[in-house]
Amino acid sequence: MFGGLCSNAQYILSKQQQSSWISLTVGWAFAVTFAVYGGFNISGSHLNPAVSVFMFTMGHLSTRRLCVYIVAQTVGAFFGAALTFIVYYDALNEYDGGIRSVTGPLQTASIFATYPQPYLSVLGGFLDQVIGTTFLCVCVCILFEKKNEVPRFLQPLFVGFIVTLLTVTLSHNCGCAINPARDLGPRLFTLLAGWGLETFSFRNYTWFWIPIVGPTLGAVIGAWMYTLFLGIQIVDETEEIRSETIRSAIQAALAKDTKWKDTELAT
Repeated sequence: MFGGLCSNAQYILSKQQQSSWISLTVGWAFAVTFAVYGGFNISGSHLNPAVSVFMFTMGHLSTRRLCVYIVAQTVGAFFGAALTFIVYYDALNEYDGGIRSVTGPLQTASIFATYPQPYLSVLGGFLDQVIGTTFLCVCVCILFEKKNEVPRFLQPLFVGFIVTLLTVTLSHNCGCAINPARDLGPRLFTLLAGWGLETFSFRNYTWFWIPIVGPTLGAVIGAWMYTLFLGIQIVDETEEIRSETIRSAIQAALAKDTKWKDTELAT
């Protein structure tokens, strides 16, 4: 979270002089990649509540672990935002004169949380988050499907590629949150750090809930979409072995029966 938010900060506070949209995207991709590598052999690197809900829906995560992960993810995002604020505190003051704002030409709230383009409707923003997270979860399923035989040590790198794909294709409308913790944790921090209640009251309270509810719904849709359209067609290894065993037994029985009939005819 820290690496991604710092990418945002450098992009906005330098007025795009020391950063570009591509470097911002790469910053987020590498931040996610190394975060996944960091916890890969501990928890499987649950960084996103939407992905955790998706795993819960697929039956790979207990209710207790789901709740613990969601709290930990949100708290971690909060402190990632705090650390970004500390690192760029002087740059923030230079940029906005110490006046923290959510809207306007010198707004800095979008460094931390996502906000929609002026043209984006509530429905449009909600669908953006649902569809984006559905796409994310389907891609994650494809990546971690055992039958696809993606080397384990490369999987976190490919997660970074997925983030890159989503950022360069689905970030124009509202910043491509697709992660409730990534948005809620930093939004809570900005509420307390000087940006005020407008971080939640923006657009008369019609926006802040979208990056929370939209990705959660998208995760559930993604889980069932993968299961119904792709996962159901993949033969489980144990089932494959069982079918092969039955097939071999039938063939052996038929061969034995044929041999017995040949012997009887010869007699």
